[in-house]
Amino acid sequence: MNLIYGIKDKPSFGKVMLFALQQLLAIMAATIAVPAIVGNGLTASAALFGAGVGTVVYLLFTKSSSPVFLGSSFAFIGSMLSAFGGAASVSIGYWGLIIGALMAGLVYVIISIVVKFCGVAWIDKLMPPVIIGPTVAIIGLSLSANAVGDLMKSSVAGGSTYVALICGLVTLAVTMLCSTYGKKIGRLIPFIMGILAGYAVASIFALIGSATNNPALIVIDYSALTSLNFKTLSGYFALPKFTFALGGMEGLKGITGSYLLTLFAAYVPVAFVVFAEHLADHKNLSTIVGTNLLEKPGLTRTLLGDGVGTMVSTFFGGCPNTTYGESIGCVAITRNASTISIWGCAALCVIFSLISPLVAFLETIPSCVMGGVCIALYGFIAVSGFKMFQKVDLNKNRNLFVASVIFITGVGGMVVSFGAVQIRTVACALILGILTNLMLSKEPEENA
Repeated sequence: MNLIYGIKDKPSFGKVMLFALQQLLAIMAATIAVPAIVGNGLTASAALFGAGVGTVVYLLFTKSSSPVFLGSSFAFIGSMLSAFGGAASVSIGYWGLIIGALMAGLVYVIISIVVKFCGVAWIDKLMPPVIIGPTVAIIGLSLSANAVGDLMKSSVAGGSTYVALICGLVTLAVTMLCSTYGKKIGRLIPFIMGILAGYAVASIFALIGSATNNPALIVIDYSALTSLNFKTLSGYFALPKFTFALGGMEGLKGITGSYLLTLFAAYVPVAFVVFAEHLADHKNLSTIVGTNLLEKPGLTRTLLGDGVGTMVSTFFGGCPNTTYGESIGCVAITRNASTISIWGCAALCVIFSLISPLVAFLETIPSCVMGGVCIALYGFIAVSGFKMFQKVDLNKNRNLFVASVIFITGVGGMVVSFGAVQIRTVACALILGILTNLMLSKEPEENA
């Protein structure tokens, strides 16, 4: 891919802020969705703060050589719920989140040490392009239902599905037009342009709906903004509810040995699964930026950055982090791989998490508008995966079966649960793909 800005390029300050804001808008919905799903007092502002500092840690470990943002991981949702379910009180559960993330982060550290001394050749043999390509495609395809669901969803009860669809399609159309036909800066910030256009259309419908007393036209919820009390300082600035502060010393004292075993069973297996997603994401990103990130900065550094970043993020925001496909899709579409943009996004996450009106504004962006953006983002992830294995010989039965197993289990949404531990779709598809590849490794030449 011909990049407009390479990894080490330094756009002007104004452009960096725009690129950073675009990355933030791309990752924002998923990052704040995880604490909303887990509940138990976790907040969107703390998740943003945690994602920001976690990404800074990742960038430091990778020497600013890997342009990807770390956001809240959906894979650990079951683990996080287990931290509260196995706790004697909610305050203990907050420390359970932190301890569980430490366990998961240590898995990354251990694997990074193995890679340091044994190299990455064994990984290439275990997961060749016929496995990684379809798995990356599944990362995008497995999210397609979420994108379409959001595209047709109103953020207000009683809002019309058709109005939501119009707003989402306007967002998608403007994003595509700016990316394809835009000039200069317009081509580099298609997501910002698309979201602003969709937001404007939703606002116009809302104004007409309010004036005509027609609730079907209202698909945008401004309550996060209208509920702010500007007569107090908290209406302007407020510290997020950090996880360590919610737990308190009493929560830390209540941890037992059996509870630690529960956390181990909930977090460690998932960490091995997320490692596979980490690998797939970095191979995908390597294809986009034209640099093998597994060699430079190296898988050891990316794993350490991801693992330690998860520990730090959870300490503040409660959510383990992972490399975000939305961020990679943003790099692919805009052709801007400058890591300064990622630094800027991390800084904006921290700043925005402290400014109440900005957090509230982000929360008012309608689901349908984000759905329009995600169709493009998730689609680019899927297409990137297809490109990774386009030179694989599918006339060989072995390759044909490996790709088939990954695609069908991935698109079919296979999920396997072992008690509190849940192996999600992408991980299931990847594991079965690896097993299929190993099982058929002795394919006779006459079948090849």
